[in-house]
Amino acid sequence: MYITVIGTGYVGLVTGVCLAEIGHQVTCIDVNEEKVAKMKQGISPIYEPGLEPLMIRNRDAGRLNFTTSHREGLLWSELIIIAVGTPQREDGSANLTYIEQAAKDIGYHVRNNSIVVVKSTVPVGTNDDVRSVIEGHLRQPVKISMASNPEFLREGSAVHDTFQGDRIIIGTDDPETGAVLEKVYQPFGIPVYQTDLRSAEMIKYASNAFLATKISFMNEISNVCEKLGADVEHVALGMGMDKRIGTQFLKAGIGYGGSCFPKDTKALVQMSGNVEYEFKLLHSVIEVNRDQQTKLVRSAMNRFGHVKGMRIALLGLAFKPNTDDMREAPSIAIAEQLVALGADVIGFDPVAMNNAREILPEQISYAPSVREALLDADAAFILTEWPEITSIDLREARGWMKDAIIFDGRNCFALDAAESAGFEYHSIGRRTIITESSLSR
Repeated sequence: MYITVIGTGYVGLVTGVCLAEIGHQVTCIDVNEEKVAKMKQGISPIYEPGLEPLMIRNRDAGRLNFTTSHREGLLWSELIIIAVGTPQREDGSANLTYIEQAAKDIGYHVRNNSIVVVKSTVPVGTNDDVRSVIEGHLRQPVKISMASNPEFLREGSAVHDTFQGDRIIIGTDDPETGAVLEKVYQPFGIPVYQTDLRSAEMIKYASNAFLATKISFMNEISNVCEKLGADVEHVALGMGMDKRIGTQFLKAGIGYGGSCFPKDTKALVQMSGNVEYEFKLLHSVIEVNRDQQTKLVRSAMNRFGHVKGMRIALLGLAFKPNTDDMREAPSIAIAEQLVALGADVIGFDPVAMNNAREILPEQISYAPSVREALLDADAAFILTEWPEITSIDLREARGWMKDAIIFDGRNCFALDAAESAGFEYHSIGRRTIITESSLSR
């Protein structure tokens, strides 16, 4: 099938490449000329494991093309996927400027009867608005059918998730459109659930809000565990054995980040408010996450009294491993607070440092390795559980640091391992390891 994907962010690019991989003829449109030039060379503009080899293979096979021209990209389209960004406005609502522009571009340039699929995360009712905009700008007498097809890709494993997903959601009010889309996705071998447009739009928000709720719930449990002497990791394991609860998203830490959970929880609160319903639970989820992101700074202040003049290493800057995405990363709030408190901050991330430089305070310096970040450090904050960080030899690392003190926001190390290596070790929802050498600090 001739498929056009408008937008080449995480969702659009991964979707386009994977659809080409299962045999479709795919053209990806993006208005950024530099970005398109790189993609034509087989260079991915995002860090996503396994993506570039698929790009190159399908480009060379003639199934995958990139262009900045909507006229060229929509010339033969039978299926058009909108995957542009829906950034958050100041009030928490979704900014649909790029969605509206994509709809106008489709109206101007579409030449064939087409199914238009909105894969971007959009407020309930947006598909109806997109149809109206497209039909209001049509220059050819073509038929437009609408479908909502929300994505459930995790950054860092998006290619895997495309081929091994739990379900594909198709929302449409036209049975024929649903049948066509089922056939498009059939080679993935993933269960398809068909519903109406508005329910499909809501499924995306509801799913992300529920997962964010699980994370914030476990972080609240971790805070109680610390006060009562329980171990949150043991608690999570015991909870997860209950099939009604499951093991996923029960890991305590310093909160969620990225492009989805923060944006989608706030957008759902905003949508609820628009229909005069106060979503009290999500208000609390958002507040808990905001507080949790700076928990390590509070722990350090409680421990030292101040951090002025102290050299503090931040290990991991991206919001999660296997991505260079800094959106809503806990490292942002942590770095800003430490700098404001007068600390000398040095950061390390194996992939995200270029993006970090554009977002974090300019006072922060950067190290090319974990070792160089830890050299002469008074303390280390672990913010992202990269393998390069979780695999460090603690006994060796102890010799690099001025003081062997770790504040671990991801519970990367076993308590006995930190203790035997001689570290003072502060983690989330577990007892603090205090060594004799640290008592004098």
